[in-house]
Amino acid sequence: MNKILIIDDDRELCALIKRSVQTEHIEADFCNTGKEGLQKLKEQEYQLVVLDVMMPGMDGFETLEEIRKENSLPILMFTSKNDSISKVRGLRAGADDYLTKPFDMDELIARIASLIRRYTRFNQQAGAMQKLDFDGLQIDLENRSVTTANGTFELPPKEFDLLLYCAKHQGKILTKQQIYEEVWGEEYFYDDSNIMAIISRLRKKLEVNPSSPKYIQTVKGIGYRFNKEV
Repeated sequence: MNKILIIDDDRELCALIKRSVQTEHIEADFCNTGKEGLQKLKEQEYQLVVLDVMMPGMDGFETLEEIRKENSLPILMFTSKNDSISKVRGLRAGADDYLTKPFDMDELIARIASLIRRYTRFNQQAGAMQKLDFDGLQIDLENRSVTTANGTFELPPKEFDLLLYCAKHQGKILTKQQIYEEVWGEEYFYDDSNIMAIISRLRKKLEVNPSSPKYIQTVKGIGYRFNKEV
């Protein structure tokens, strides 16, 4: 059974989320500080973290950065309503998705299930698929890692999924709608902040010169294309 960790200082909300995800056969632990959450991640294995931005002491951003030093599991962040700065900051720091408070519990459960499903599906398929080799870049589907001149390292789920989707369609122009609906598994609502943030993070990690990308190139007004020349 899949198990998630909820890190939020609202104890009643944590308990409610735990009861709700159990109806979908997902177990849940919760804690109320970032430090407690980091300790639980060292002690147990989880398939996803639900993380609130606003917490006393170590806030959600600091906690996210610490998690990403050790772990590439999916992370869904809670942000305040209309707080676009927090959304972008979280995505750039390594979050895979976000949901604004207050939220619909059914939507939260759907997003949790989607993130876990995609993460698990790629892991299950990986053993039967080969590594993808490009000029200066290797994508290892089994270990969900990449190798560049700077070494080998894992990517967070959404970064890896987006990179893999583009690489598997090398040379083809992919619209933002195509990318979003494939990687997020949801209907596209013309909000490009998720895609742009992840593309930016990938370029910083993979490119020698992120401002002049070699791999995922921008097709102005349309979307992106994985360079057919690499």
